[in-house]
Amino acid sequence: MNTVKKRFNTTGVCVPRKHYMVDISNKIKKIEEMIENEEYFIINRPRQYGKTTTMFMLKKILIENHLVIDCSFEGIGDLIFQEEGIFSKEILKIFGDSIENEHAQYAEILYSLAENVTNLKEVSKSLTKFFKSIDEEVILLIDEVDKSSNNQLFLSFLGMLRNKYLGREQEEDYTFKSVILAGVHDIKNLKLKLRDNSEKKLNSPWNIAVKFNVDMSFNVNEIESMLLDYCKSNNIDMDTKEISKKIYYYTHGYPFLVSRLCQIIDEDIIKENIDGESIDNENKRTWILADIDNALKIILKEDNTLFNDLIKNLENNKEVYDFIKSIIVDGDEIPFVISDIIISQCLMYGIIRDSDGRCKIDNKIFELYIYNHMTSKVLRNNKSISKYNFREKFITSDNNLDFEKVLLRFQQFMKEQYSSVDTEFIEREGRLLFLAFIKPIINGVGFDFKEVQISEEKRLDVVVTYNKRKYIIELKIWNSPKYHEKGIKQLCDYLDIHGLDKGYLIIFNFNKNKEYKDEIIRNYGKKIFGVFV
Repeated sequence: MNTVKKRFNTTGVCVPRKHYMVDISNKIKKIEEMIENEEYFIINRPRQYGKTTTMFMLKKILIENHLVIDCSFEGIGDLIFQEEGIFSKEILKIFGDSIENEHAQYAEILYSLAENVTNLKEVSKSLTKFFKSIDEEVILLIDEVDKSSNNQLFLSFLGMLRNKYLGREQEEDYTFKSVILAGVHDIKNLKLKLRDNSEKKLNSPWNIAVKFNVDMSFNVNEIESMLLDYCKSNNIDMDTKEISKKIYYYTHGYPFLVSRLCQIIDEDIIKENIDGESIDNENKRTWILADIDNALKIILKEDNTLFNDLIKNLENNKEVYDFIKSIIVDGDEIPFVISDIIISQCLMYGIIRDSDGRCKIDNKIFELYIYNHMTSKVLRNNKSISKYNFREKFITSDNNLDFEKVLLRFQQFMKEQYSSVDTEFIEREGRLLFLAFIKPIINGVGFDFKEVQISEEKRLDVVVTYNKRKYIIELKIWNSPKYHEKGIKQLCDYLDIHGLDKGYLIIFNFNKNKEYKDEIIRNYGKKIFGVFV
C-alpha cells in the first residue's frame, strides 16, 4: 500500500506513486511507435524539460517485451573518455550494470566480453556475439549523452552504432532494435565543439537517426490532468481548466516551470486561506487564479538551476545576449531561420521558439526573468534613476498607480540626464531605460510583459499589471504625423483587446529641435496620454 504523500516534484525523475504528474501517455505512445519501427533518434530538449522522466516512463513500458539497456553519462567521470581502450571496456560494463538486477545472466555475458576489448571495432564484434547469443529484442537508452568530455570519442561510438545499423538493414549484422539518446545538444551541436574540423569529422555519424517531433511541452489539457490528480488526492474542487490555462499562459508548457508554479502554490501560498489566515496543511483550500500571479512573483525571485543556466547562456555569448535583447527590449521582429547559428543555439537552450515564422521568447517567465536581469544592469550603471522613481510618488489613494505621473517623471529624467547624449545611444537604449525606470515602481506588487505589435513603425507595447489593474504603454519612435495617427489607432485596438479605455504613449523623438511635451489624445472612444522624450 502506498503510504507516501504525493507532492509536486521539480528535482530528478518524477515517480507516479510519489509525485503529481502530467499524463504524458500520448507522448510515450508516439515514442513507442518510433521504437516499434526500429528507429534511432535523439531526444534533444533544453534543461529540465522532462527528458529523464520520459526515459524512465518509457523503460517501464518497454521492459515488458524487450531487453532494455538503460544508462546515463551523468556522473560517470572523465576517465572513461580519455582513450578508446578505456571507453571500449567500460561501455560494455556499463551496459552490463544496467541489466544486472533483472537479467544477471545477460549481464555476465557483457562483463565477460568486456575483458578482451581494446577498441570500438572489437566492441562492435562483441555486441554482435551478444545479440546472437540471446533471444531478445534489445533497446538502448542513453541519457545525458552530451556529458561526454571527449566528443570525438563519443562520435566514433555513434559511428560504430551507425555501421551496425546499416549492417542489420543489409542482413549482415546484429544490433539494437532501437537506440534512443537524450540530452540538450543534438549531434550537430556536439560537432561544433570539435577542434579538428576536418571533413571526415564533420560528416555526421548519426545520419541514420530520424527527426524527433514529439512535443515535450505540456498543453492545457495535460496540465489539467495533473491538477485533477491533485484535486482527487486532496479531496478539493477547483476550476482546473481556467487555472491550467493561466499556468500555460505564463509557462507555455515548459515542464519545470509548470511543476514549479504548482509546487509554490501547494507548499507556500495555500498555507493561508484567501483572507490571509493560516490553515492546517492537511486541509488544503481551493486554488484561485490570483494564486498563480503570486506564485509568479515568487519564482521570479528564485535562484534555481534552470535560471542560472538561462543567464549563463546569455552572459557567455555576447551575440546571444544582443539577439535576445533585440527581441525583449527593442521589439525587433526577427524571422525564425533555423540555419542561423544564434537562433539555433537559442532554440537548443530553450530561450526562444518559432511563433508563426518569428523568433519569440519561449515563455513569459523567461521573458520576465531576462528582463529583470537586463534592467538590473541598467539600474546598477545608472544610479541617477533612483532620484526620479520613488514608488510613493506614483501611488494613488486606492493603492494603484498614477501612470501619467510615471510618464511625466520619466520624461523629466530623460530631459535632465540624457538630453546631451547622442541620438544613436538613446535609440539603442531608450526602451531599456524606460523598462528599468518602471521596474522599482512595480517590483513586488506587479509585473509587466512586452508585447510586440507588427506595423510599419517600430513599436513595443508594455502591459503592466499592478494589483488588479492593467496599464498599456506603447513605446514608439517618431516617424511622421501619418504614422503617428496610425499608431494611435493600433494602440486603441490593443486597448479594446484588453477591455481598457485609457492608454499611454512614449514617443522617442530624435529631431534636433524636439520639444519635451505631453498631450492627451481622445480618439476611437479612448483616452491616450502621451509624452515626447
